[in-house]
Parts: sequence; C-alpha cells; structure tokens
Amino acid sequence: MGTQNSKINLTKRRWLVLLASCLINLCIGALYAWSVFAAPMAAHLSEILGKELTAADLSVVFSVGNGLGFITMIGGGFLNQKIGPRWVIFAGGILFGAGFVICGFASDIPMLVTGYGLFSGLAMGLAYGCTISNSVKFFPDKAGLVGGIATASYGISSVLVPPVANALIDRVGVSRAFVLMGIVIIVTVGIFFQMILKCPDGFAPEGWTPPAAQTESKKAESEENKNWKEMMKMPVFYLMIVMLFFGAVLGMMAISQASNIAQDMIGMTPAAAAIVVSVLALFNTFGRILAGMISDRLGCIQTLRAVFGAAILAMGILYLSGNGSAVLFYVGICLAGVCFGAFMGVYPSFTAERFGAKYSSVNYGIMFIGFNLAGLLGPMIVSRVFQQTGGYRGAFLVALGFAVFGLLLSVLIRARELQRA
Repeated sequence: MGTQNSKINLTKRRWLVLLASCLINLCIGALYAWSVFAAPMAAHLSEILGKELTAADLSVVFSVGNGLGFITMIGGGFLNQKIGPRWVIFAGGILFGAGFVICGFASDIPMLVTGYGLFSGLAMGLAYGCTISNSVKFFPDKAGLVGGIATASYGISSVLVPPVANALIDRVGVSRAFVLMGIVIIVTVGIFFQMILKCPDGFAPEGWTPPAAQTESKKAESEENKNWKEMMKMPVFYLMIVMLFFGAVLGMMAISQASNIAQDMIGMTPAAAAIVVSVLALFNTFGRILAGMISDRLGCIQTLRAVFGAAILAMGILYLSGNGSAVLFYVGICLAGVCFGAFMGVYPSFTAERFGAKYSSVNYGIMFIGFNLAGLLGPMIVSRVFQQTGGYRGAFLVALGFAVFGLLLSVLIRARELQRA
C-alpha cells in the first residue's frame, strides 16, 4: 500500500518537477541570446582596448560556450546517478549566473571567453543534462512531448531574453546588464532547484501500463538500458550522433549571427534585427513541442527524416532571401527555427528509446557531443564565409549541404530498422 501511495504521489509530483526544470532551463537558455550581446560588447571592448572589434571577432565566445557543454553533461550524468539531479542542477545554475557576472567585468576577449564560454557554457551542461533526462524519465507515457517541453523551455529563453537584454543594455550598458542578469539567474535557480526530485529507476506513472510489445527492430536495436560503453559499441549510435550534428549545425549557424545576418542581408535596424532573434527563438520553441508530440505518434526517426526535408527547404529560402527580400527571410528563418527546435526536442526521447531510460543522463550527455560540435563549428563557418565573401548568403548553401547529408543518414537509420523488423 505504501508503494502504491508513493507511486500516486510521484505521479502528481512529477508535474512540479517538470515545472521547476523548465524554469531553470529558462534561465540557462540565456546562453542563446549571444547575438544581442555581441555587437554592444564588441563596441565596449573596442573602447577599452583602443582597437576596432566587431561582433564577428567575438564569435569564439559563443563557439566555446556551445562547444564544451558535453563535458559537464557527461560528468553531470554520472553525478546524477550517484547523488541525484537536485544538487547537480543547483551547481550548474549558480555557476551559469556567475559566468554572466564575470562577463560584466570583462575587459578583454579572454575574460569574456572565461565568463560566457567556460563558466556559463560548462554550467549549462551540468544543469541542462539533468533537467532533460530526469524529466523524460518521469514521463515514459509522454516521453516525446515532455522532452519537447523541457528543451523548449531552454529555447524560449531566446524569445524572452533578447528584448529584456536589449532594454537593459540601452538603459545601463552591456556590462551592468550582464551583472544584473547573472544575479537574477542565481536567485531563480536557488529557489526552484528545491522542487527537483530524482526519478526512481523503472518508474511508471499511476494508471499507465508500458506497451506489452515493441517492434522487433526496437528490441534488436536497444534491448533496453544500455550503459555508455554498450551504447558506443552499437553502430546506430554513430549514425545518430553525426545526424544530430548535421541537424544542430543548421540552427547554430543562424542563431549565432541572426541579428547580424538580418542587418547585413536585409538591411534591418538593430532593433528590428533583435525582433528576428526573438522570432527565430519562438519558432525554435514551437518546433520542440510540435516534434515531440509528432514523435510520440509516428516515431522519432520518421519525424527527424521529415524535419531534414523541411530544413533543406528552409536553407534554400534563406539563400534566395539574400536579394533583400524581408518576406522570404522571415519565412526561411521561421522554418529554420522549427527545424532546429525539432532536432533538439526529439533527441532526448530518441536516445532513451534506442538505449533505454536508466542510463539516459550519461548517454544523452555523450550524444550531446554532436550538438556541441555544431555549436563550436557553426558560428565559425558563418564567420569564415563572411570574412571571405563579405556577406552571409553563402553560408546557407553550406547549411543546405548539411541538411542533405542529414536526410541521407535518417534514411539509412530507417532502412536498418526495416531490415531488422
């Protein structure tokens, strides 16, 4: 009877865990708002250093911030298994806010890399990995949807943070804006981490019975609960991580320079370009929830295959918008946001589906290497194209090529499934 009551309580309490996880992700999702900070910070450092810097010169800051998170996601995954997610998430949130405070005192690029890239970037991995994997474990009945919601709360930060950051920068300057935001993040995480509970292994919510049968392809592929060593012996892992890279790099190329691309290609003002960043983030958020819902019905790999097809269309539209068409640009950027969000929303449940939920915090951390490589290389590719061509348009042809390769990989994984069926 006690076990039954505990199960009922956890079934109710899991919604509070999801809420707290989403609010914490909302804080650490501020990492996505770099494009709003980049130009003001470049101007600020130009005054201090006495030499002209541009937003492109600071692209290494965003690259480092999005390129190292897998380290702490993996380490945090192991800690999650030993001590539970609550304190790991707390440490990640505090360090993330501290990174923003450090940026507020930055007087050169290395200090900015330390604060935004190392502190906030590594801290993001600690918090994000645990909030996502723990939430998905609590909802085996809605794994795709909850994975989408949990990752969407991270992505929606880019809807809310840019206008707030822009207003703060205009009012108090970029340095104080960083410090104020860092303090708010620390306080918010300090409140909501207390609502986090660890999901028991094998948890099934009250009133839900796991499906009696899986397809033979899924049985052969996962056989349930593979640890990281077993996962990395399976060929499908390597197909999945490369496919994640191809999907994520599309979005990272757009997100990292969205404001600057809008100003250069379309001629928008900085204020109008800041709206583009928010629109991109809004559709990114929508894509995570939508794809999560669809994957619960159609399956993850079929959902991803459709998303890659849409990404090819998005990159083509963005390339055509280079003639100065704001309408085409908005259509392309909205579609790109949906596609990027879909990749990020589906992959937590995709990883748990293929390798089991028990070790998903570590396994997803390793899988996330594909995303971090995209975060490292995506901004660099955009900057290199701009430096060599004097514009951003050519970057979308590169991104289109990535989408084609990703589509081919999704077809290959699906073919392997059908062969095993």
